[in-house]
This record gives sequence, C-alpha cells and structure tokens, in this order.
Amino acid sequence: MDIRSLRYFVEVVEQNSFTRAAAKLHVTQPTVSKMIAQLEQSLDLALLDRAGKRFSLTDAGKVVLSRAHELLALHADLKVALRDLQELERGELRVGVSPQTHSTLAPWLAEYHQRYPGIELKMYESGTQAIERDLRTGTVELGTMLDYPGNAATWQDFEALPLVRSPLCLLAAPGSPWQGRSSVALAELADSPFIFYGAAFALNEIVLDACQRAGFAPRITGRSGQWDFIASLVRLGVGICLLPKMYCDTLAPAQFDIIPLAGPPVEWNLMLAWRRGGRLSFAARAWLELVRERMADAPRLQ
Repeated sequence: MDIRSLRYFVEVVEQNSFTRAAAKLHVTQPTVSKMIAQLEQSLDLALLDRAGKRFSLTDAGKVVLSRAHELLALHADLKVALRDLQELERGELRVGVSPQTHSTLAPWLAEYHQRYPGIELKMYESGTQAIERDLRTGTVELGTMLDYPGNAATWQDFEALPLVRSPLCLLAAPGSPWQGRSSVALAELADSPFIFYGAAFALNEIVLDACQRAGFAPRITGRSGQWDFIASLVRLGVGICLLPKMYCDTLAPAQFDIIPLAGPPVEWNLMLAWRRGGRLSFAARAWLELVRERMADAPRLQ
C-alpha cells in the first residue's frame, strides 16, 4: 500500500470531492483518481461506492479511513526520525499558526532563523480546528490552538505550552449605544448584528457558546478570518464583533468603541501544541526550547 495513495484517499473523503482534493493536493483530478484506483487494487477491495460524480464509503473504506490518520502520522514520524540524522544544518520547521499570532511569533521566528539559518521556516496559516487536523496527520509538528471548554477532550492527545491569554472585548463603530461605558453585558448585544470568524476558527464556537449562555443566538451579518478586515467592517457600521483585548489595544481609539465585557470573562487562550507521544524533529525541539526561553523571560502575555 503506497502512503501517497492513502493520503490522497483521506483528502478525497475529507473534501467530499475528487476535484477539491486535487486542488488541495496541487495535482490533477486524473492523478487523484489513479491513486485511489491503485489503493483499491493493492487492497483488492472497493473503498468508494461511486454513483456518477458522487460517492460514499464502502465498509472497507470506513475501516481504511479509521486507520488512515494513524498510519499517516506514523509515516510522518518515520520521516522525522530519518531527517533528524541531518540535525540542524538543514531541514524545515513546520508550524501551524493562526493569522492573528504574527505579532507574538514573528520576533521569535526571526531569532530562530538567526540561530539556525539552514532551517526553512514553513508556516501553515489556519484556524484552531484545521491546525488540530494538521497536527494529527503530521502535516505540522507544532501549532497554535485555542484552549476553551468546547475542546477540553482534545488535550488528552496533545501537549501544550501556554502563550497568550486575553479577554474578549466588544468592538463597535464610534458613537455606538455603548460609547463611554466601562463595561457591557453580553445580553445587551442580543439585537445587534455580529461579524463572525472564518469557518476553521474556534472563536466561532467560543462566542456562540457565550451568547447562548447569555440567552440569545447572535445574528451573523458577515464573516472573515482576518481581524484587520473585521475591524474595517465594524468601523464602517456593518456589525459588531468580539475580539481579544490584546488586538483591540492596537487599534486607533478614535475610530472604534472598545468596551470590556461584564461578568465572567470570555477569553482567547492561545497555546502552542504538539502531538502527545509524537517524535519532534531537532528543528521543532529547538523551536520549542526557544519559545520556552522567551516565555520564561517575561510573564505570560496578556
């Protein structure tokens, strides 16, 4: 069984489309179809039940999919073990990062590059849910993930280093009904249009849960994975948003109303995570050590 054909099979199932899988893998659709056919031939079993352009998993396909992530992770571990022989003279550092962590991580990455100029820095930008998936499959070795009640069970599979904890604040256009307030209760926002976050971002679940506990379901008027773009939409009156105080503090106060939330804090709690029991490359271990050094130099970022 070829590991590449197994990776293609997983991508086809997760994308629910040969075409989208081919685009994600940067290959042609016939190449994907050929690799799936080779996998089925090697196993002498049909994995997909095809009906025109649609398909569903056969019983054999379900078994293969249930083991695929484990096999891909083991394969990634094997590659790491072999690559470790080269130590830090060359190689790559594969880290999953959310777009909002640049200001925190960029100085550390620059220092890492100065220490190990032969290591290529590969940053995979996405949200917590996509980074978790990339950690499980071995696409990245370390990644930033949010810690919140909705993913508490996730941490049995990962080790983590706390990076940033910041309460969410209300971000509204200037002259809002809450202008000048020292705080605002979340329930007061029930009738306001909200701008939410990209599909793979855990902030969706965090804010939805907080709103539900406050007794309402938010009315979503737009979405973006870029906080700067969200802030622009807020400033222009498209809606309000809840964003971490550490980000809101970087905005021009005259262009926004920024008000803390009253009551129990709703927090953006960022962690640097890696797979529990997984083998980290020398490059990844050196990055983790640098981050630990910098976190020891200063209190946890707020």
